Amino acid sequence: MKIAYIIYQDQNKYTSPTSFDENPDLLKFLLEKGLDIEARIWDDPEVDWQQYDLAILKSPWDYHEKFDAFNVWLNHVEAAGVRLLNSYQTVRWNMDKHYLQEIIDAGFDVIPSAFLAQADTPDLESLFETLSADKIIVKPCVSGGSKNTIALLKGHTADYANEINNLLLEGSYVVQPFMQEIKDGEWSFIFFNGQFSHCLIKKPKEGDFRVQQFFGGTIHPVEPDAELIKKAKEYLDVFGQDTFYARIDGVMTAGNFVLMEIELIEPYLYLAYHPDAVNNYYHALVSQINKH
Repeated sequence: MKIAYIIYQDQNKYTSPTSFDENPDLLKFLLEKGLDIEARIWDDPEVDWQQYDLAILKSPWDYHEKFDAFNVWLNHVEAAGVRLLNSYQTVRWNMDKHYLQEIIDAGFDVIPSAFLAQADTPDLESLFETLSADKIIVKPCVSGGSKNTIALLKGHTADYANEINNLLLEGSYVVQPFMQEIKDGEWSFIFFNGQFSHCLIKKPKEGDFRVQQFFGGTIHPVEPDAELIKKAKEYLDVFGQDTFYARIDGVMTAGNFVLMEIELIEPYLYLAYHPDAVNNYYHALVSQINKH
């Protein structure tokens, strides 16, 4: 089986602080295991996608910046008969954060969310009452890496109104209360083929709310108890069935896990932070290959 390992143009945009650089080193590991796999940039016009049986969305990390082109690419690769991990249906569902409303409507614990439509000119102050918060976070429904994410304080929105109205010309946004618990860390549960692999807590640097390492965030591997793993898996069992890889992100609020995002397209998997993670990924991939 010939496999395309999907990456993006700017491979130096997000670098690893560990000795294991996830994207190239995972590919090297899979090659050493004897898989017929090669890296391919998703929007490289020279690639003949029909030669591949399977494509893995590892790091197309600029897709949200080229959203229309990415959708065209998905349609093209699907029409070429290439199987995608995760599936085309799953990827299309997970691309827009409006999916959070579906999870909320199903009765799951999710950070409260309000949505601003494209080209809307919202009353920003009213959002604080809607969300029962004194501080809110405004971010694109199609986004990555905290791009165009803005924190607003109640009574201090006037300076941001023009900026947000201009951003809304480009797409819809989701608004959520700032969760003070983020200072204690954002939990990430990683699953392969629906089976728990490993977990970590991502903490922002002092004075910030963004947990990404390129903003100064730190990573802390943890061993969650069985009940917490079960809670994270409940989201996956309903909204991420038959996924090869999944990352469930959330915070602990009064001892209860509350979802922030379910990452089913191209999540960083933190494979360097658990001794079994790379092997877990490999064995899950072999199962996917053998299944088809």
